[in-house]
Amino acid sequence: MEVNEALIDKLAHLSKLSFSPEEKLEFQGDLEKMIGFVEKLNELDLKEVDPLMHMSEEINVLRDDRINGSISREDALLNAPATDGVFFKVPKVIRK
Repeated sequence: MEVNEALIDKLAHLSKLSFSPEEKLEFQGDLEKMIGFVEKLNELDLKEVDPLMHMSEEINVLRDDRINGSISREDALLNAPATDGVFFKVPKVIRK
């Protein structure tokens, strides 16, 4: 892949950045190094290497789902500072 000024300008436009001419040259050099590194990685023979799916050997360490009891609506509203009997009443926080 050729890294030229047009590519740098396109990337700058897409990322909403602006570069001075010196920064463009520095960015071009850095981008060429990154692309070279990726091209070097593509030379590796990875046919026998399984893809990494998880960073650890543990798989889905989750708790068991259990049905537990819950409280009634009336009990939930007992300690509410304001209620209409069905819902909690809270102060308005959004203004128009």
